[in-house]
Amino acid sequence: MDYGLTLAASPPPVEETLAARRARRQAILAKYANKGLTTGGQDASPSPGPSSAVQPPPTTPSVSDPSSQPHSASRDTPSTPLNGQPAATDDKRDSASASPTPTFDLAKNDEQEDIQMKAEEQNGTGEQISAADYDPSLDRREDEEKRVRGVPEGDDDVEMVEEEEEEDDDDLDDMFAVATKPEKKKKVVKKVKRAAKPAAPALVTTTLDSAADSEGYYQIILGEQLDGGRYQVFSSLGKGMFANVVRARVINGEPVEAGKEVAIKIVRSQETMYKAGLKEAQILNKLRQADPEDKKHVVRLERTFEHRGHLCLVFESLSMNLRDVVKRFGKDVGLNIKAVRAYAHQLFLALSLLRKCNVMHADIKPDNILVNEQKTLLKLCDLGSASDASENEITPYLVSRFYRAPEIILGVPYDPAIDIWSIGCTLYELYTGKILFPGRSNNQMLLLMMELKGRFNSKMIKKAKFGDMYFDDLGTFQSVEKDRVTGADVIRKVHIAKPARDLRARLMPATSAAKLKDDESRLLTSFVDLLDRCLMLDPARRITPKEALAHPFIRGY
Repeated sequence: MDYGLTLAASPPPVEETLAARRARRQAILAKYANKGLTTGGQDASPSPGPSSAVQPPPTTPSVSDPSSQPHSASRDTPSTPLNGQPAATDDKRDSASASPTPTFDLAKNDEQEDIQMKAEEQNGTGEQISAADYDPSLDRREDEEKRVRGVPEGDDDVEMVEEEEEEDDDDLDDMFAVATKPEKKKKVVKKVKRAAKPAAPALVTTTLDSAADSEGYYQIILGEQLDGGRYQVFSSLGKGMFANVVRARVINGEPVEAGKEVAIKIVRSQETMYKAGLKEAQILNKLRQADPEDKKHVVRLERTFEHRGHLCLVFESLSMNLRDVVKRFGKDVGLNIKAVRAYAHQLFLALSLLRKCNVMHADIKPDNILVNEQKTLLKLCDLGSASDASENEITPYLVSRFYRAPEIILGVPYDPAIDIWSIGCTLYELYTGKILFPGRSNNQMLLLMMELKGRFNSKMIKKAKFGDMYFDDLGTFQSVEKDRVTGADVIRKVHIAKPARDLRARLMPATSAAKLKDDESRLLTSFVDLLDRCLMLDPARRITPKEALAHPFIRGY
């Protein structure tokens, strides 16, 4: 007899999910092998490159990958590259100090993937946001609007505050604690109507000629010649908050440069944007002078010029960014641990150069890290938010939200350690394919940080400019959450004593670690330790670039 009952489909067995992922990985490997490329770096260019944890074989010729073409050195480029010619290389670079580490596979092997799936099952981390599908421009635009308007974090028209007494985590470990406790009580404390804040005036436009739109963006014309006919534009890579980016070829310059491709960032014709572009160029020139042999993995600014009232920055041409690499070779599962190690080595070399020049990048994330055609060498790019380390104006919206260090959110004076935090978040993302702290607000970001690393020390909270926005007088965190019924914001008191799921539990479940080979097990163990030191809540305790370059994970022992 049919009673008309329908049962929800059960999720597919883990074995089926693993088989599907392995099939997809094999398809990726076969695709690039057929094009003369491999994900193991065997397609490396014959030209030597900057020192790194990767040393490609110098005898294997480079083969162009039509699906991963030169990308601009800027946050203002879209994540999808366009078809074109491969990036030019510099045969004069010195690679004498390159690490002898062998090439690497980008795709994870079966054992690494099995361990990650087991960790997600045991720790409930499967709900994390996929790094491959995330569009960083959305959060950046939202936070930038808040910053310009001067809107405090969580400042809504109506606020409902609800207090809830919670069991302290310390009591959970007390075998002598009272066995029964009274039922938790909830009460609405207040409902406040906040006065609307006047919007800040729009940014002043200094030049709006017929070539710019109403927002000051340059209107691209394919085939147009720039800088007195030196460059010819042949494709547009889109626009971001601060500029358009185009790809162009040198058509009228030195003979050795004929046909060379470059990425040109055309800054919006607004006074604040123009000044920011000049500052970025100044910092890039400073870094270039400190790294004349191009060994430290920071994108090269070749020159600047002006075109119809727009400042233009000319960069070397590179390929896709690391978010695209994860999307192509490790969607939802991340990259091979040896690939992460190679990229980490190069990132810390870049950060060592910034530290030497007393510069903070202040927006490190996978989108601002470009790789060459062979995916073996990377360059840290987009220094539009960079500044001298002494310029640390307190603002809760510096750095893209998911990569934002806790001292920025709390309003504690910050230093170059904010970049170390961002690299820790980025490396986790590269290995897992998931975003570590996907907070929808600064408030939730702090909660996720404490769930991973434990509570903040009271000293840090007391000296925080925005500390009272997140913690009460007793140091209890005030978590802003959405009421499931009304959708209104409510405040829940949260007592955190220790991490709920630390990095080791998330990345190395005890029941699965034995499946790894000894060298991979050691590598993953040291990787967890490196991440833990990058993500210290107290910035004074975070690892430095110099210490990171000597860390066992980077050194490979």
